[in-house]
Amino acid sequence: MLIPDYFVPLRRKNLSIVWMKNDKMKNQYRVNEQIHVREVRVVGEDGSEVMPTRKALDLARQQGVDLVEISPNAQPPVCRLIDYSKFLYQQKKRQKEMKQKQVKVEVKEIRFGPQTDEHDYQFKLKHAQEFLLEGNKVRAYVFFRGRSILFKEQGEVLLLRFANDLEEYGKVESMPALEGKKMFLYLAPKKAGVAKKSQQKRDREAEEAAAKMADEERATQTKGEGLFGNAKNGAEALKKLQLDD
Repeated sequence: MLIPDYFVPLRRKNLSIVWMKNDKMKNQYRVNEQIHVREVRVVGEDGSEVMPTRKALDLARQQGVDLVEISPNAQPPVCRLIDYSKFLYQQKKRQKEMKQKQVKVEVKEIRFGPQTDEHDYQFKLKHAQEFLLEGNKVRAYVFFRGRSILFKEQGEVLLLRFANDLEEYGKVESMPALEGKKMFLYLAPKKAGVAKKSQQKRDREAEEAAAKMADEERATQTKGEGLFGNAKNGAEALKKLQLDD
């Protein structure tokens, strides 16, 4: 039985190209014969060397790797001798690590009425402090319902007080401004966000601190008793020697 030509297995390199066909990153770099400049700078662990592109391709074939252009705008372009699939894997891994290190900033909303009472104000102030400590931005606004728009001055005073009370935690990005029936104030955190601890973790840390303190007190007490005991025994021994004499 004759097997059509299109069923013949592809070579390893061609297969890797087909496998990466839908990879978004693959179009960011030129590889092997896609590099059309006359010479390149090949970098490696031992340094770098400028050479004709044809020579660099020959070195790649001899080592069983690819010639990957990593800096096309340099003069001459910078390349590495590395397996292309391995190179893409390293790039993806590096991007993933950088993304994980980035602090995700969210915008948290705090809503007030033009005549918010003190208890409600303090409750919302505490939440805003937590949001800013976690690295999030805060958008506070006063909503004027119906004829309450007549009290817009009160709303502005409230937002300015809010910004002043949060001066230690955040900085004002924009002063109070009326947009329709809402007056907005934007605050940004002063410090980088920190992960918020769960109540269970805070309780566990408090228990560990208390246990450590108790251990230290017991150790101090035992040490004191030991010193007192030694002193007492020493005095009794000295008294006995005097009697013997």
